[in-house]
Amino acid sequence: MDFSRFIQYIASGTAYTFGVTLIALPSGLLIGLVLAFAAVYGGKLAGKVLDLLSTILRGIPPIVLLFILYFVMSGTINLSPFWAGSISLGIISSAYQMEIFRGAILSVSGEQMMASRAIGMSKMQAIRYVVLPQMIRLAIPSWSNEAAIVIKDSSLVYAIGVPEILRRAQLISASTHQPFLAYITAALIYFVLVFVTNRLLGQVERKLTIPVNP
Repeated sequence: MDFSRFIQYIASGTAYTFGVTLIALPSGLLIGLVLAFAAVYGGKLAGKVLDLLSTILRGIPPIVLLFILYFVMSGTINLSPFWAGSISLGIISSAYQMEIFRGAILSVSGEQMMASRAIGMSKMQAIRYVVLPQMIRLAIPSWSNEAAIVIKDSSLVYAIGVPEILRRAQLISASTHQPFLAYITAALIYFVLVFVTNRLLGQVERKLTIPVNP
């Protein structure tokens, strides 16, 4: 296999990497956002239950949950390797994103909620129009890190046969006996994906930063 085809074959796994990331990250965002607001505004019992759930999920290595979904539950749920990987990473990411959003919510002064209620807003209106916009701005830096983590963690789905970047690099290494070139190529592709993602999210962060008057 010549070098250009070598690179092309590994890079073609990027489609699977994007696919897993574009399912896991947004699903983790939606679940994490709902759980964060439930943990802050849902009462003490909800907060304790969600604390326990978050602790459990963040304490499980992603690849273990991946194996549970794909191998242990395969008898009752017919999941393809791609979907098992995407769902497991989304579940793990939701726990981390919940903590990111909860921290951002708590950073918004409780006095703002009281002031919003004092001028006649309902609790949901105050959350939507006062807390949520500020929380999003505060959460972006930490969320950017989570996005990079999910992109890198998508490599774990190679373990169940999804032909993404790392899986293709592994196959090239085995067939050509050039592991250094195969895995360096994979590393560079992951680096570019993470670098571009961080740059794009950095631009979003700068645009949404609350200006501070001197």
